[in-house]
Amino acid sequence: MKTKSLGKNAFLNGLRSVLNIIFPIITFPYVSRVLSVGELGKYNWSNSFVSYFLLIAGLGIATYAVREGAKLRNDRNEISAFASQVFSINILSTVVSYILLFLCVLIFPKIQSYSACIYIFSIQIVFTTLGTEWIYSIFEEYTYITIRSIVFKILSIVMLFVFVRRPGDYLNYAGITVFSAVGSNVLNYLHAKKFCTIRFTFNIDWQEHLKPILIIFASSVATTIYLSLDTTLLGLINNNYVVGIYSVSTKMYNIVKQLIAAILTVTIPRFALLWGRHRYREYRKLLLQISDALALISIPAAVGVYMLASQIVILLSSTKYIRAVSSLRLLCPALIFSIFSWIFTSCVLIPAKRENKVLIITVLSAVVNLVLNLLLMPSLKENAAAITTSLSEAISMFLGMYYSRDIIKGLYKSGFWKEIFTYILGAISIVIICFAGDVLFDSTVMIILFDVVLSIVEYVLILLGVKNKFALDVLECILLRFK
Repeated sequence: MKTKSLGKNAFLNGLRSVLNIIFPIITFPYVSRVLSVGELGKYNWSNSFVSYFLLIAGLGIATYAVREGAKLRNDRNEISAFASQVFSINILSTVVSYILLFLCVLIFPKIQSYSACIYIFSIQIVFTTLGTEWIYSIFEEYTYITIRSIVFKILSIVMLFVFVRRPGDYLNYAGITVFSAVGSNVLNYLHAKKFCTIRFTFNIDWQEHLKPILIIFASSVATTIYLSLDTTLLGLINNNYVVGIYSVSTKMYNIVKQLIAAILTVTIPRFALLWGRHRYREYRKLLLQISDALALISIPAAVGVYMLASQIVILLSSTKYIRAVSSLRLLCPALIFSIFSWIFTSCVLIPAKRENKVLIITVLSAVVNLVLNLLLMPSLKENAAAITTSLSEAISMFLGMYYSRDIIKGLYKSGFWKEIFTYILGAISIVIICFAGDVLFDSTVMIILFDVVLSIVEYVLILLGVKNKFALDVLECILLRFK
């Protein structure tokens, strides 16, 4: 099979991430003004609750499938047999997930008040399983995924303005969210026949698949605890209003995080392929390049979001959510920590089949997150959730570095840290520009435009001035396009 261009894949996945960003940028300001803070809190709490059952249905299969399937993709018979077994395990875990969800709704009275919204979000579970997204990651088919995203995002935006028009329409909003996320997954399942034949089978090699899948699943559970439990606990310890405020912070945080992570996502199958075929020199070279590129983007992004937090909240929601500024700022360090944590777990430890180390990392991070949330949430509310998320991501990053130390030994030399210093210098210039924007303008839109445009120009000039290789390569590609 012909190897796909990482540059093209990164562009396509970046475009898909931009679409995922544009969708909430268009819809969230509208929704946050139409719905009450409490209704938005109810929507987010239900979504958070269902995410646990999505996790049970997923069972860590996607990560395992990409890692193992990347090595088999050149043989249709082998990849078909593998994909059918993995898909069948996924079907069984989906059935278990639905049984547990319905039992929870029936048993716990507090959850019953959210039941309608929960049932709507639960549609994602079966469609995520049918979608077999991991097939497209294995074969690096980002063109199809991107085109599909464009179509369904446009349809969802039209539906939003038609069906969400007054307070109380939060259930319609939940349904449109589900349609946007998994509406095309039946098409995914049918289109997957181009790459392999997937069918349900009871002929499963449990001995081969079950242990690594369960270890990855346990890690996913722990990760979900410190990424989603904060929203669940806010609803249980405080109220829907606090959840609504925090949902604004996490929405902004996730938008930026998704855009940065677009570069990383497309490289994960390539890391699995290079490590699985013992091409370690290429593997280390790619790891260094990705680390450098993500540092270049994540450091100024975190600083920029911190400086523009109040303007972002006002522009993308409204002044009634201004309280979300503090929790958004407290989430900014997590932008950097989470990206590098992801590098060490998904690009180093998972390809090297060290799922047990990933499990240790995520369990420790989750325990810290849970304990601190229980201690701090009664008094600090949404700020406690933001603080514990940043701390958990930092712990995950440092533990990932520790357990990867033999693989990355000698990789991050003085040249890499010199580049990091350059990125920090560029970030300081962003702080100065943002202070100037506050002095020069009163308009929220003008402040954002001035700060963002001037910060990008200044940052690029600094990178070119110190002859940053990544910036020079990008400039060379742009110049070649216009020749």
